[in-house]
Amino acid sequence: MPALIDLRRSIKSVRNTQQITRAMKTVATAKFKKAQRTVLEGRPYWHHSPELIAAVLAAAERSGHPLLEKRAEKRIRVLVVTSDKGLAGAFNANLLESTHKFLQERQDRCDIRLTLLGKKAAQFFKRLDYRVDLTLIDRVQKLEEEEIRELARGLMREYVLNSVDAVYVAYNEFKSILAPLVTIAPLLPLEPPADSSAGNAVHDWDPGAGSFLRTLLPLYFEDQVCHCVYESMAAEHAARMMAMDNATNNAEDLIGDLTLVLNKIRQASITKELLEIMSAVEALSKNR
Repeated sequence: MPALIDLRRSIKSVRNTQQITRAMKTVATAKFKKAQRTVLEGRPYWHHSPELIAAVLAAAERSGHPLLEKRAEKRIRVLVVTSDKGLAGAFNANLLESTHKFLQERQDRCDIRLTLLGKKAAQFFKRLDYRVDLTLIDRVQKLEEEEIRELARGLMREYVLNSVDAVYVAYNEFKSILAPLVTIAPLLPLEPPADSSAGNAVHDWDPGAGSFLRTLLPLYFEDQVCHCVYESMAAEHAARMMAMDNATNNAEDLIGDLTLVLNKIRQASITKELLEIMSAVEALSKNR
């Protein structure tokens, strides 16, 4: 049986850990609410803009824009969005496992280049034989919108200059607090939905459809990259909030179990002392 002092130390240690996890949950909750508001406010625009782009492309007859050009995928760029910190359950592990499988399916026929956001992605791919051209760590949650758009412009330049034939993104999409949705999707070439009926309309373009698309399509692509990053941020905070909540509850259960053992040992010790006292009293009464 463990000593009472050891049990008291264990209970104190677990209680201190519980205070830390409870504080981390509070911080994660505050950050999650802010990130969730950003995502929910932007979703109507992000989710309906592909339909708008499809309608515009149908009316403009696609006009041969370079971001729409399809090529055989001999060189691909993959943007991987993870977190800088852990303590978020399986948030990073599930994404990195799915991304690794995705890359393995293509590494025999494609030259793969990676752009990594987050320390967890950098640590994971450091031990694997993939070409990493850009890594951003220790500032994923601090990225400003303009920085994300500049990253998107760099991806567009590579595609337009034929440095890569396709661009993919791997990220966690925020679906619910309980679990994010691991998503690996193509970004370039642009493929908006094809079920648009706006192509039957007659439009008078001024100064011209090509000029209009040269402005609209890059903005659309930048918005989609921002969408992926912001979704990942919200999913990360939700995952960490749930992980810290589970850790706090588990600590409470462990404290209860240790306290029960402590009480049993104390009760056994008290019972033993009472038996010794009763035996001594009985022995003294016999000697009289």
